[in-house]
Amino acid sequence: MEESIESEGMSSVRMLGLKLPTDPRWVNIAEKSLEEILTDHAFCEQKAASSGISLIIKYPEKKRVVEEVTPLVAEEWGHFRRVLKEMDKRGFSLGNARRDEYVHQLFATKKKGGSREDQLVEDLLICAMIEARSCERFRLLSLYCSDLDLRKFYHEFMVSEAGHYRMFLDLAKEYLPENLVKQRWQTLLEQEADIIAGLEYRGDRVH
Repeated sequence: MEESIESEGMSSVRMLGLKLPTDPRWVNIAEKSLEEILTDHAFCEQKAASSGISLIIKYPEKKRVVEEVTPLVAEEWGHFRRVLKEMDKRGFSLGNARRDEYVHQLFATKKKGGSREDQLVEDLLICAMIEARSCERFRLLSLYCSDLDLRKFYHEFMVSEAGHYRMFLDLAKEYLPENLVKQRWQTLLEQEADIIAGLEYRGDRVH
């Protein structure tokens, strides 16, 4: 069983390019505080929608960004509502938003300066990274959560996050040469692994 769990963790890391897998036993911690993890998940979806709106406001002249991100905003807000509905079904209440230390540290890696396209690509790659790690965590919940309904629930979110991750990476390649995007992405993957290694596994946080 231990080997199977470890294999699943490495499989998701290879699929997404992440350098450091989440210990699948994180799911056991999360299950002990479902109300908290669902609250955090709800706010993650709300923040994802807000981040998409910010991209559109910040780069309105980038036609592909507006075209691709606008439906994402609607989808993320729909996800927020879905999580709220799931919480209500379970008799849970939405708590307060929490500081997302993972996202805070990711944005601290953002390179300053450069062209407008350089800054756009930085924003897109950080968005892609957040989606990739969320996808990995949702995959673990879809595989190991003891609640079978939540397994199905998180499988659907996993698939969605994987699509968003690819969309942000593909968008980045529209604005800078692919080799430069790949090089920066690899650096960001290393930085993200260091961030994950330094954070405590918490059952009340998605990241």
